[in-house]
Amino acid sequence: MTIQLYNTLTRQKETFKPMEKGKVKMYVCGPTVYNYIHIGNARPAVVFDMVRRYFEYREYEVQYISNFTDVDDKIIKAAEDMGEDVMGIAERFIEAYHHDTASLGVKKADLHPRVTESMPEIISFIEQLVEKGYAYESAGDVYFRTRKFNGYGKLSHQSIDDLRVGARIQVGDKKEDPLDFVLWKAAKTGEISWESEWGKGRPGWHIECSAMVKKYLGETIDIHAGGQDLSFPHHENEIAQSEALNEKKMANYWIHNGYINIDNEKMSKSLGNFVLVKDIIQQFDPEVVRFFIVNSHYRSPINFNDDQLSSAKSSLERIKTTYFNLSHRLSETVGLGEKNDRWLKQITEQRDRFTEAMDDDFNSANAVSAMFDLVRVSNSYLEEKHSNPEILQAFLTQFDDMAFVLGMQLGAEELLDGQIEALIEERIQARKDRNFSRADEIRDSLKEQSIILEDTPQGTRWKRGSE
Repeated sequence: MTIQLYNTLTRQKETFKPMEKGKVKMYVCGPTVYNYIHIGNARPAVVFDMVRRYFEYREYEVQYISNFTDVDDKIIKAAEDMGEDVMGIAERFIEAYHHDTASLGVKKADLHPRVTESMPEIISFIEQLVEKGYAYESAGDVYFRTRKFNGYGKLSHQSIDDLRVGARIQVGDKKEDPLDFVLWKAAKTGEISWESEWGKGRPGWHIECSAMVKKYLGETIDIHAGGQDLSFPHHENEIAQSEALNEKKMANYWIHNGYINIDNEKMSKSLGNFVLVKDIIQQFDPEVVRFFIVNSHYRSPINFNDDQLSSAKSSLERIKTTYFNLSHRLSETVGLGEKNDRWLKQITEQRDRFTEAMDDDFNSANAVSAMFDLVRVSNSYLEEKHSNPEILQAFLTQFDDMAFVLGMQLGAEELLDGQIEALIEERIQARKDRNFSRADEIRDSLKEQSIILEDTPQGTRWKRGSE
């Protein structure tokens, strides 16, 4: 089987062919750290973490780099508004980013380079573009000659004459052409700056990633990824800078995730509908938020609201309850039990469906469907009172593999509410069947996990804590 992925550059699915067998060089554009991340920032972090995990599951060695833009107009403004130091603001929100993404099950990149740590490489990159005639200095600023690069517009699939100036490109008298974009900004009074042959200043947004990709991964990489909003102008400009200088393809595959809408409306500052991850995870388990994200195909727009998260919570609890029940059955199994290979065959069928879905442009929505079919098969096995340890372990191993790719923690110590309710129901039935030893076992097991049961005339109640 081969992995197919949708390449924004060609607008079609292509078979993934790494530059080096068994290895993947992958760069993901990280955040500009001037605030806490919102749910829209969380989606690429989760999505491309899942892509990375799937490559690892398929036994690729992944070199995964994701940067921090730690000096920028927005950071400078935030520092002014808060009366704080620019670097202090950046450091605070880098720490917050790591905290929030870790809570969502996102593994740290192999390296998180910062713009401020890459300044010599950025300045050198610009100097070389000037030497080659692709860039020019004007009143302390340095601009890229967009029209000189013949391939400009190939990622956004637009003619250069039809392209509108992007949000970070300001038309001004300093430019030779309105489409030229800034590589180096002359410092304003009191601003953080670095010395260069054009005077004190700091880099433009786009040049940063070009320099860091080259520094840490090389002139050509396998995959460059980011949110859909970055395809133009950011990624378009990266291609122009890098390929103009290196005279090589920058990335073989460009992949972009879709937008997140809030209650069917696009997130925007004017609407004030940004939802911060740190606030969401106060109300919902971070695993639920992650499951909500991976339950849709990464290129599809998804709608975010409390109802969607509640639905994701219920779905995740179903999976975790089944996993817990399998684990419990395995722990109490004595001897080999009856073996029937039809169960192993069904496990294999769902594994193959899962892999087929992920091979098809990382279709996690279909992969989750395969996982729920494994839940169905598992529950049938349990309901029929089977208890062969080899088969029980095969179920658990397959759930573990799927959970690794999707970034879930099925074996987490803390039970979800749905799992607790399922065990209480099992205990009630055990008492009806006069199986008091099993009923006591469930009570003691829950107590060990700080779940306290109280039998009342109205039914069994529970709480977290100690008696």
